[in-house]
Amino acid sequence: MTSRDKTVWPSLRARDARRLIDFLVDVLGFEQKALYGEGDIVQHCQLDWPEGGGVMLGSMRDEPENPWNLQPGSSGAYVATDHVDEIYQRVVKAGATVVRELNDTDYGSHEFACRDPEGNLWSFGTYRGEP
Repeated sequence: MTSRDKTVWPSLRARDARRLIDFLVDVLGFEQKALYGEGDIVQHCQLDWPEGGGVMLGSMRDEPENPWNLQPGSSGAYVATDHVDEIYQRVVKAGATVVRELNDTDYGSHEFACRDPEGNLWSFGTYRGEP
């Protein structure tokens, strides 16, 4: 699957975009594909999830009239993966806030949830939706 095959791209804004990128790459396991910006300002960053999908993010902008002016820390995402336990261990080792411990759901998912440094919620599980 190439990035052109991916059609849903959650978007995040961050107070400290570079710190968020480091967490998403180093701890959660996203792969950085594109980064545009200078210094502390990130205009655009594309992070791909190795098993398909990805997110885009950038620095918070002081543009009240911009309809795409998302508030940092107000997003949530579910990531389907076969590597829940490995990701959980990296999250715990990094000292990230776990908001739902590892558990097995009644619909067959093995999952947990955590917050990134900006406060966004991330849930990782084995459930890939109904066929």
